[in-house]
Amino acid sequence: MYFVSDRSGWWNLYRWDGLKVEAVAPIAGECAAEPWELGYASYGFLDDDRIVVAVQEGPRHRLVVIEPDGTVRPVDLPYTSIKPYLAVRGMTVALIGSSPTAAPQVALVDLAGAHPQVEVLARPEHAELDGARVSTPTELRVRVASDREVLALVYPPTGSAADWRAPVIVRAHPGPTASCLLRLDWQAQFFTSRGFAVVDVDYLGSTGYGRAFRESLYGRWGLDDVDDCAAVAVHLLSTGRAVPGQVFIRGASAGGYTALHAMAQDGPFAAATAVSAIVDPDRWAKTVPRFQRAHAMRLRGGAGRVRAAAVQRPVLLIHGTADEVAVVEDVRELADELTSLGMAPEVLLLPDVGHYVATSRRAGAALEAELAHYRAVMADAANGHGGSTAASGSR
Repeated sequence: MYFVSDRSGWWNLYRWDGLKVEAVAPIAGECAAEPWELGYASYGFLDDDRIVVAVQEGPRHRLVVIEPDGTVRPVDLPYTSIKPYLAVRGMTVALIGSSPTAAPQVALVDLAGAHPQVEVLARPEHAELDGARVSTPTELRVRVASDREVLALVYPPTGSAADWRAPVIVRAHPGPTASCLLRLDWQAQFFTSRGFAVVDVDYLGSTGYGRAFRESLYGRWGLDDVDDCAAVAVHLLSTGRAVPGQVFIRGASAGGYTALHAMAQDGPFAAATAVSAIVDPDRWAKTVPRFQRAHAMRLRGGAGRVRAAAVQRPVLLIHGTADEVAVVEDVRELADELTSLGMAPEVLLLPDVGHYVATSRRAGAALEAELAHYRAVMADAANGHGGSTAASGSR
């Protein structure tokens, strides 16, 4: 029997022969996806007794083949991100792969010969955008508290010079034990094509760096993740990349929780956008899908519920009214509390949209509202109005 365990500190493949358990091939990488979703398949068996595995190392994925003697051989592919949905038949593996210049595509990889043969079966429905000019990210490593290192992916404004300087949007990924992915992201391109730099931060708790890193956020949620995002932003300011007063933070779901708590402390961020945000970890632990509740319970105990009285700068709240994971009532309550305190937020409620706004029919409207939010804050600052209160109103 083959199974995945992180007993070594990394999600690796093991086998049990009825008497003992042994590692198939120890790898300093994650051979399984984040442990808060189901239905994934990150490995499969070829007809010649070899095993094909998708391995995540930080924001990058690679495909490897494990020989019967345990030797690990990399497979040369044009992809830096591989979804954990491998399907194997014979000597061929089907996968969904992407890169910073190629949107996710379905491909067959023939592993029968000495060199892999890749056949692309399906491309995104917006394949005409494949030739569009895009911003490609660079990896940035920043030293943070306790001499830890945090990795971020920095997307400069599209077509910018090497010494670019721009407004910056720092993105806190969801999960919070998800991760940044090195792949073509059209949401990032929406902003980079409009003069912004976008920065994805693999803050403490992210997958791709081992169990110790991932579980270190337990009991520290809303604290260390915020500090890591702020440290990256401060680094960009100190190196002259970011424009003072034009650094923003945004996040969806758990990332929205991080973004909101960033507004509750002094720091580099002028405003925040929270999409499908978790507001109260205790309530979320009850509404989250049942198989995720143990994970949600362990995350609690950090910053706690987002308190309106602590919010210091403008926020935009975007939420689907049909969200059953992070219920809209929490966001409405937060918006009402902020309004009563004179900090009326921008609010965009999306009728009949669930938790995943980015894949809904209202995704475009959400992006336009977010862009308008940042531009309004920048205009207020330019006019000398500062950013102590949010622009009032709802949409």
